Amino acid sequence: MVKFNYQPSTINHQLSTINHQLSTINSQLSTPNYQLSTPNYQLPTINSQLSTINYQLSTINYQLLIMKVPHNGYHWNGVDPDFFEGWYFRLTLPKIRESFAFMYSIEDPLGKSERSGGAAQMLGIDERHLMCSFPDPGKFWAAKDELALGHWGKSNNLDIQPQLLSVAEFDRHITEGYQVTATLHQGALPLQDCRWCYHTVPVYGWGQPQQPQQATAGLLSYISIFEPGWQILMAHGLATGWIEWQGKRYDFTNTPAYSEKNWGRSFPQKWFWVNCNSFDETVGLAITAGGGRRKVLWTTEEVGMIGIHYRDKFYEFVPWNSQMSWQIQPWGAWKIQASNSEFQVELIGTTDLSGTMVNTPTEQGLVMCCRDTLKGLLSIDLRTLNGDRIIEANSHNAGLEVGGAGWDQAWAK
Repeated sequence: MVKFNYQPSTINHQLSTINHQLSTINSQLSTPNYQLSTPNYQLPTINSQLSTINYQLSTINYQLLIMKVPHNGYHWNGVDPDFFEGWYFRLTLPKIRESFAFMYSIEDPLGKSERSGGAAQMLGIDERHLMCSFPDPGKFWAAKDELALGHWGKSNNLDIQPQLLSVAEFDRHITEGYQVTATLHQGALPLQDCRWCYHTVPVYGWGQPQQPQQATAGLLSYISIFEPGWQILMAHGLATGWIEWQGKRYDFTNTPAYSEKNWGRSFPQKWFWVNCNSFDETVGLAITAGGGRRKVLWTTEEVGMIGIHYRDKFYEFVPWNSQMSWQIQPWGAWKIQASNSEFQVELIGTTDLSGTMVNTPTEQGLVMCCRDTLKGLLSIDLRTLNGDRIIEANSHNAGLEVGGAGWDQAWAK
């Protein structure tokens, strides 16, 4: 079993170790004529030490980021049967203009109804949809205080409760299932001819990079009045590893990654979603936007938001600080505008593709009521209120989505 421990005491110990390593290197380099008196073969050793320190600092950086993102733990209270939680992880391979999306869900964890159980869905090459059901909720596990979860379908020679395993243990014992944390994602769906294993270094959570990370739906999200809850876990990260898909292996290094989650009783009655963190000529830009008709206690409301990370700055357009409008076609065109006291933004998404239907949690269980593409065209124009342009960018790798009911005509607000 592997236990990730992102505690301050652990990080302090890591920093102490790094300081000791730097002191040793500094002492070596400050020795008179060090480079002249040191055999050449020792210089690469110091370079290797510095490389290790850089990696350790990166590790600390994403550990701190992970600790700050709200709602990253499992929300189920242990007694409510009318509950679902779902997670979404996306990888973009810009060189071949393809993406992989992983969608995991658990419904009625008590196992008291027909909807009880879990599922893993994938969108892959050419937007092909795969799905695997995990009917036993007892084989699902998730951490309450961090992003860590998994579901075992079939295993061998492993008589323990489902839990996080090392990469080698999972590969050896879990023939069908998945496990995922903020930095590791591994799984195998043999009937669907798919396996994967990759590690991710988060770059942006949700909020200003050097400040405490934010709840996507604001402070009221902590008292569970919205149906469903929604949290972007990682607006942008860099993933390294591999995916075997339909007989072909895809290796990647530092490719764009994204993750989010939902929880509650059901998805919104109607919604749209736009996501992209891989732009044609703009590095370090990540955008997520969405809007929906959701339940709030005994009523419903239509709300939307846009979040933009760019060059270590977060631009947020949400109901409590912005005015927002949209014109969303039943399929093929998304146009969203927003402004606040400092900035104004317009997003335009389009696609000529037919999209792919995927399942989403409803009060009746998983229902195929959501249409997706991961090959959408997206343009962004972000300016100050005076009209000074901050960002103008385009992408052919946008995620575009509509879901729910009531899409017989365009949705304008």
